[in-house]
Amino acid sequence: MGNVVFSVNGPVVTVQNASDFKMLEMVYVGERRLIGEVIGITREKTTIQVYESTTGLAPGAPVLGTGAPLSATLGPGILSNIYDGIERPLPELMQMSGAMIDVGANLPSLDEEKQWQVTLCVREGETLEEGQIYAVCPETPLIEHRCMVPPGLRGKVVSAAGNGLYRVKDTVVLLEDEAGKRHELTLCQKWPIRTPRPIGKRLPITMPLITGQRVIDTLFPIAKGGTAAIPGGFGTGKTMTQHQLAKWCDADIIVYVGCGERGNEMTQVLEEFSELVDPKSGQPLTARTVLIANTSNMPVAAREASIYTGITLAEYYRDMGYHVAIMADSTSRWAEALREISGRLEEMPAEEGFPAYLPSRISQFYERAGMIRTLGGKDASISIIGAVSPQGADFSEPVTQNTKRFVRCFWALDKSLAYTRHYPAINWNDSYSEYADDLADWYAGHAGRSFLARRQELMGLLHEENKLMEIVKLIGSDVLPDDQKLIIETAKLVRTGFLQQNAYHPADTFVPLPKQLRMMEVILHLYHGARDAITGRGVQKHAVALSEILETGIFSRLTKMKYEIPNDRLELFDEYDAEVDQVLQAL
Repeated sequence: MGNVVFSVNGPVVTVQNASDFKMLEMVYVGERRLIGEVIGITREKTTIQVYESTTGLAPGAPVLGTGAPLSATLGPGILSNIYDGIERPLPELMQMSGAMIDVGANLPSLDEEKQWQVTLCVREGETLEEGQIYAVCPETPLIEHRCMVPPGLRGKVVSAAGNGLYRVKDTVVLLEDEAGKRHELTLCQKWPIRTPRPIGKRLPITMPLITGQRVIDTLFPIAKGGTAAIPGGFGTGKTMTQHQLAKWCDADIIVYVGCGERGNEMTQVLEEFSELVDPKSGQPLTARTVLIANTSNMPVAAREASIYTGITLAEYYRDMGYHVAIMADSTSRWAEALREISGRLEEMPAEEGFPAYLPSRISQFYERAGMIRTLGGKDASISIIGAVSPQGADFSEPVTQNTKRFVRCFWALDKSLAYTRHYPAINWNDSYSEYADDLADWYAGHAGRSFLARRQELMGLLHEENKLMEIVKLIGSDVLPDDQKLIIETAKLVRTGFLQQNAYHPADTFVPLPKQLRMMEVILHLYHGARDAITGRGVQKHAVALSEILETGIFSRLTKMKYEIPNDRLELFDEYDAEVDQVLQAL
């Protein structure tokens, strides 16, 4: 008699006295062949987590091993698609079973009947190394799909098909390795989702991931190949911030993982992405996006796998030579899935019931980011941006604290900013980026040598305002001298006129670095001029009261420049500089 189910506890299934399973092997459970994975083996029992609903599963049901780990199918057709946590295509599942997924509905991840226009890059007799490209095809109007020799395989081309139409499982190259064994290379390959794909070499981080969001690009930049966390309580705009980054960042490919989020949020993502036009190419944004949706009502074990599925797809496109950004929304729901499964396994809980291995799992995920040289010799990167949803906006809880240990960019969302409609609601006092020094040379060469100096002065004003506001709370603002009141007024202008950004305004939703620099320069030009006027060092030759400067309305006037100047008309900022000089001279 074969292996059968002994007990069922939610998504956790045990098999007694089984000796033919391996750790992390993919298995089929029950008559409906539910997909599962071996997560524990002892002499007495084998423990399996099932990635589908186990409702109706009973002891005695058969369990079949596959001899292989849970793997993602990688090939043309991934982009523009939407998958669940174990890479099943949701549009096809909906056609087959309606809005709710039937258990045991195992469909191929890629359309095996669709034909692709393939161009071969190798000839008979050539020697191929691992990671080398042997065929290409246009996957979308924006992205060329590059079929690579799987890692660990090298050999001589025995035969190569001609250019033409092929399906993903058609053999296009026959390779013979050093041992004389022949390998058929098709347009697709499989890779275990929990195993990082090998790379040629890790490279130093030298360039930023440009997002067009001023508070990020100027104050708290993230590098290509970097990691960032977006922690925030309910309603602070985590998902909205990630949507903006997915739309506008200068990565070649976006992998968006909706991990345990509400179904209506994922619906909004799908609807928005399908309507958006890529600003660089004019093509639909979905042409360079893949979505992985594992909503809160889907099986909890698949939520745990969705993060690994997403990062494996990202690594595959990175290995082709693309810069990839992966949005994980939210890693807290992923950690909760770990906690639930850990509880069913009766493991010893650590802080707040999370398993003791939570930090190592978080680090394993974020460590798969980086700027690298691929096996094929191309420079590419994966940038990971993970949202964290601490209960009650408590940043001292385990997921936020452990994430903070492994990321170098921390964008802390503030509910008080969100409630005042200040978006992105990133608190400039609680956030930080450790990439600024690494990117200094790039900013100096591409954004102007004054960029970082202006940034430093802007941050100095914000920090100084934070100190002054403590005094104001105690004894009021009347006791402050005009030069300190000026700092508060300038910081208010920075907050409302620079850091606050309107995602729905065509001139403000995305702002290039040259415009960000000119906005900083105009604000600081006003600050320096007003400071000189207050201290009597200006053209007036006598001290001017701050109240007189405020009455001119120049501060409120400058808050509107972000809307009034298009991204391609930066010369109009000269008019603002002239207006500042004119107002101050008139005093």
